[in-house]
Amino acid sequence: MKIAPSHLKRYKDVALLFYKYGRSDIFKDADLGTPEIERTNKGGPDELTDDLEKLGPTFVKIGQLLSTRADLLPQPYLDALSRLQDKVGPLPYEEIEKVVQDQLGVRISKAFESFEKKPLGAASLGQVHLATLRGGRTVAVKVQRPGIRAQIVEDLASLADIAEFIDSHTDFGKRYETARIVEHFRSTLMRELDYQKEALHLSELRRNLKEFHRLRIPTVVDDYSTSQVLTMEYLSGTKVTSLAGTVLVDLDGDVLAEELFRAYLQQILVDGFFHADPHPGNLLLTPERNIAILDLGMIGRMNQRMRDHLLHLLAGIADGDGVQTAEAAMKIGEPRGETIDRKLFINSIEEIVGSIKTRSMDNLQVGAIVLLVMQACADAGIRIPSEISLLGKTLMNLDRVGIALSPNFNPNESIRRHLSEFASKRLKESLTSANMLGALTETKEFLGELPFRMNRILEMVADNKLSVKVDSVDEHKLVQGLQKVANRITTGLILAAFIVGSSMLARVETSFRIFGYPGLAMIFFLFALVGAALLMVQILWKDE
Repeated sequence: MKIAPSHLKRYKDVALLFYKYGRSDIFKDADLGTPEIERTNKGGPDELTDDLEKLGPTFVKIGQLLSTRADLLPQPYLDALSRLQDKVGPLPYEEIEKVVQDQLGVRISKAFESFEKKPLGAASLGQVHLATLRGGRTVAVKVQRPGIRAQIVEDLASLADIAEFIDSHTDFGKRYETARIVEHFRSTLMRELDYQKEALHLSELRRNLKEFHRLRIPTVVDDYSTSQVLTMEYLSGTKVTSLAGTVLVDLDGDVLAEELFRAYLQQILVDGFFHADPHPGNLLLTPERNIAILDLGMIGRMNQRMRDHLLHLLAGIADGDGVQTAEAAMKIGEPRGETIDRKLFINSIEEIVGSIKTRSMDNLQVGAIVLLVMQACADAGIRIPSEISLLGKTLMNLDRVGIALSPNFNPNESIRRHLSEFASKRLKESLTSANMLGALTETKEFLGELPFRMNRILEMVADNKLSVKVDSVDEHKLVQGLQKVANRITTGLILAAFIVGSSMLARVETSFRIFGYPGLAMIFFLFALVGAALLMVQILWKDE
């Protein structure tokens, strides 16, 4: 395999990871020129997170995305990667100032009344600074690190080459389709690097959740936002998982947890657009005792068909119905070209979902159940859309947040309460004027074309031109098989006639005898016996 010189370093980094974590077979035919790889000891889940952090921001982000893929990694690795921290040291203020001024086209001192030099937080893609607009409005300014886009694009190009090699040379690649996985990572990361898209996501989520008065989504300041600078309303607060006991006493946690979970169910099942990263750092309890939802760089979208099947999937999980859950999962996914053992798959889903009926509901995590279902799909050879894996991780984070707000909160019961409500909303959505108009238009076209099509069919029948084409796997082999069956039946009937005839001739007395029986009858009987023996030999040894 030929690797571009600019991609060689990343190629070796990835090969080292595969060797270290037990998949040295993938690169066995490649000339790596790195003998130290073979001496590397196999690592565990926690070591993998450390290794990804050392490889830089691209691999940190990929690790975070991998933590949503229960179809690729076992649970210990998913748990370790979910704790992967995107923490780096802050950039010097001079570099941030240059990015802001280049993007906004104005000096910081002109655009802002004040701009804090020390960031509120720093990550591998960017950092956030507290600032005040002219007029006294307090805002948070998210600034992208200079050069980070070019670095990620180069790393992703290297990974695309490596994925192509893995897919074309290994069984691992053919089964898991690593090029598709890398392409999903690429689209997700490039979307996260475009702050204008994040601004649109924030505005869309504000519109969708306007009826949820206890939830706050920051307003975007459009005139101060570009693809690398995002200025938005500053919402102060405390991480939900960091709330002290005294705060929890005065907090109406049951109501907040219920509203938060209901809002995410609406995003997923009705709107088809959801905030896919609700970890505790992105959900804050504000001083007004509301929940602030931050950071919409990672989102998920689902079409109407997928939402319908997902509604059935969640209903099956909530009711502990393994058959319904399995059927919904098979409709959501698609086979990877392998033969799916439906009975075995349904049994595995029933074993997962059936635990809901037998175990205590206090610590039940719906997100964990969804991830287990996705793992069962992967084992059965069913390709599940990446959005569903992302959904499983989203629900698992929500489970943690809900329990942090209210220790007695039951996510499963919340789903039960609200599924009928969202099913009704899905039905109303499908009965909009636009959908009804589309259905009426299609019906009109069908009825308009019906007489013409019926005339054509009747003309073809009258002219004896109507034919039915049947495609089989192998027509020649099928005909041969039918001929073989017909020959066997015919031969069997002739041999049976010989046996019946010989028995009738045995009643005729004659001087010609064989073994003490009438000779002619014995000749026919022996002929039938030899023929039957030859027929059995052909059937047992020559037929497939």
